Amino acid sequence: MNKSIRIVPAILTDDARVLETMLKQSETFTDFVQIDIMDSKFVPSRSITWEQIANVRTKLSWEVHLMVEEPEKQIENYKSAGAQKAIFHYEATSTPDYFITLARQLGLSAGLAVNPETEVSQILPLVSKLDSVLFLSVHPGFYGAKFLPEVLKKVKQLRQAQPGLVISIDGGIKENNILEVARCGVDEICVGSAVFMQADPAESFRRLVRLVNE
Repeated sequence: MNKSIRIVPAILTDDARVLETMLKQSETFTDFVQIDIMDSKFVPSRSITWEQIANVRTKLSWEVHLMVEEPEKQIENYKSAGAQKAIFHYEATSTPDYFITLARQLGLSAGLAVNPETEVSQILPLVSKLDSVLFLSVHPGFYGAKFLPEVLKKVKQLRQAQPGLVISIDGGIKENNILEVARCGVDEICVGSAVFMQADPAESFRRLVRLVNE
């Protein structure tokens, strides 16, 4: 690979005690994680809340991936819980510009997440206002969902249109496909079950880092 690709552990749980365990595990092998939030409306599942995150002490920096309807109504809560970046879904709000403005006012970085069905052309008007774009390579909401390789074409399309943009991908990425993903032009790869559902999360994380940066 010509550039270093960051592996970002993605934490998804509905149990505050599991959240604390996953954060403590992560502290042994990284300094940055993504915490996934689900409201059982935008996606079928429900996760931990901002209050539960705020009650856990961690040395980690973290971003929040808001898989929720009307994310603009929740962004301030996650800022107060300690998030440094807020990622919202293009499909979840009718006022994306308002979310981005709120994020800036709160001192947060702003990222846009895109479901597999959304075309790159739909998000291009927003890209110049964002810090990053996160492509979902699964139908979101669950650990272990099936990887959708067709999303890689969209990554390449956006990379060609925006060479300097930070592009991330999340969903269904494991040892057997991470090299293919890394070659499509991403800067960050978010991984959940490929780290946290393994016998040794720390070693699994380090192995993924080695694979994409050899």
